[in-house]
Amino acid sequence: MAAPPKPEEISHPPMDQLQGLEYCIDSNPSWGEAIALGFQHYILALGTAVMIPSFLVPLMGGNDGDKVRVVQTLLFIEGINTLLQTLFGTRLPTVIGGSWAFAVPIISIIHDSSLTRITDPHERFLSTMRAIQGALIVASSVQIILGYSQLWAICSRFFSPVGMVPVIALAGFGLFDKGFPLAGECVEIGVPMFILFVILSQYLKNFQFRQLPVMERFALIMSIMVIWAYAHLLTASGAYKHHPVTTQKHCRTDRANLISTAPWIKIPYPLQWGAPTFDAGHAFGMMAATLVSLIESTGAYKAASRLASATPPPAHVLSRGIGWQGLGILFSGLFGTVTGCTVSIENVGLLGSTRVGSRRVIQISTGFMIFFSLLGKFGALFASIPFPIFAAVYCVLFGLVASVGLSFLQFTNMNSMRNLFVVGVSLFLGLSIPEYFREYTTAAFHGPAHTKAGWFNDFLNTIFLSSPTVALMVSVFLDNTLEYKDSAKDRGMPWWVKFRTFKGDSRNEEFYTLPFNLNRFFPPS
Repeated sequence: MAAPPKPEEISHPPMDQLQGLEYCIDSNPSWGEAIALGFQHYILALGTAVMIPSFLVPLMGGNDGDKVRVVQTLLFIEGINTLLQTLFGTRLPTVIGGSWAFAVPIISIIHDSSLTRITDPHERFLSTMRAIQGALIVASSVQIILGYSQLWAICSRFFSPVGMVPVIALAGFGLFDKGFPLAGECVEIGVPMFILFVILSQYLKNFQFRQLPVMERFALIMSIMVIWAYAHLLTASGAYKHHPVTTQKHCRTDRANLISTAPWIKIPYPLQWGAPTFDAGHAFGMMAATLVSLIESTGAYKAASRLASATPPPAHVLSRGIGWQGLGILFSGLFGTVTGCTVSIENVGLLGSTRVGSRRVIQISTGFMIFFSLLGKFGALFASIPFPIFAAVYCVLFGLVASVGLSFLQFTNMNSMRNLFVVGVSLFLGLSIPEYFREYTTAAFHGPAHTKAGWFNDFLNTIFLSSPTVALMVSVFLDNTLEYKDSAKDRGMPWWVKFRTFKGDSRNEEFYTLPFNLNRFFPPS
C-alpha cells in the first residue's frame, strides 16, 4: 500500500517573492539583451500611445497631422514620466503610459456646447485641447497632494491581502474589452498573433541560442514582426480591396496615415497648443479620473513588485510614487497629451512573460520613447502596427497581471466563509457594475448619472466605469467592517504588516532606496 502523501507534497507554502524570474528589480541582463528588451517594452507601449489619440483627436476636430503630433507628445511625456518614476518614485520597473480612465471627462469636454459651436475644425481642436490641458493641470493636484502629503500611505493601512486581491486582479480582468473584442476587429490578424505569441513564449520557451532563451525573451517582438509582415502581405495583395471601410481601417497596414503626415524631427514643448483654459466643471470631472488612475496604479504597482521579485512597496514608497505620478499628469496637461497617465498594465504583464523584472530594462525603454518621439518618421513606422496585433497580446498580458492579483490569496485563509464573501462579491461587482455603466452609455448615449450638473455626471460615470475602483470601494469596506478584529490572521495581516513600513523588512532598502544618496534628505518612514 502506498504511503500517504506528505503535507509539503499536497500544498505549497506562501512565498513573499515570486519564484522563477531570471532577473529581479535590481539585477540586470547584459547590455545587449537589456537594450533589446527595452525596445520590446517600447513597442508594446506604442499600442495605447497610438490608440488613445486615434480615438480622441478626430472627435476634437483634429486631422492626421494633429494626431501624429499628439502621439509623439504622449510618447515623449511617457518616457519622461517613466524615467522619473523608476528613479525617484516607487522605483519599480513600470512604464507610465496614457490612461483610458480619462476618456469620460475628456469626451464630456469635447461635447461641451461652447466648443462644438466652433465651425473651423482645426480651431475647435486647439480650443478643445486647451480645455483638456487646463482640466488635467488642476486635477493633477489630487495625486500630488495625496502622494506627497502621505495621505495615500495612511489610506493604505486599511488594505489587507484579501482586500487587495480584487483590486489587483481587476487591474487586468477589468480591461477585457481592450483584449479580444479589439483583436476580433480583424480576426485573420488577431488570432494568428495570439497563437504565435503563446507558442513562442510558452511552448518554445526552453529553446536557447548561446545559452539565451530567445523565444521566451523576445516572443513579443518576433511574433509582431511575423504577423505585421503577414498583414502587409494581405494588404499588398489586395485582400481587403472590396471590404467595408471599418475592416480596412483595422486590417490594412497603410491606413494609419502616420508615416506620411509625421514630421522628420519635432520636439514637443510645454504649451505647444497655446495657453490652457480653465473651467471648474471640466476640472472636477477630471479629478474623478485622477482618483481612478491612482487606484488602478496602486494595484499595478503591487503586481509589478511581485513580477520584479521585490517585496510589496511600503506605504510611504507607494505614496511617493503616486506623488510623482501626479506630476506626470501635470506634465501631460502642460505638454498636451490629450489624456492623463497611469501604470501601463500590459508592460507589467510583459515582466512576467519575459521573466525579466529589471529596472534597467524599463529605463532603457524610456530612451527609445524619447528618441523616436523626436524623430517622427521612424517612430511613426512602428506606430503604424495594426491595433489587433497589440490587442491579441493584451489577451495574454492582462490575464497574467490578473493572475498575479489572485496569487495574493496564498497569504489568506480561503477556507473562511468571510473571505470567500469579500473576494467573491468584490470581484463580481467590480466586473458587473462597470459593465452596466458601459451598456447603459452605449444604449442611451449618456451614462446612468445624467443630471443637469455635468461635473457630477462625469464624476460618477468615471468612478463606476473603473473595475479596480469599484472593487477597492467594495472590498475595503467589507474587509474593514465584517468581523475584522477577529479575522486578522484570516485576512493575511500577520504577513502584510511587516511590509507597511520601510524598516519592517530588511529587503526594502535594497529595492526602494532612492539613488544618489537622496535618502539623507528624504528619510524613509
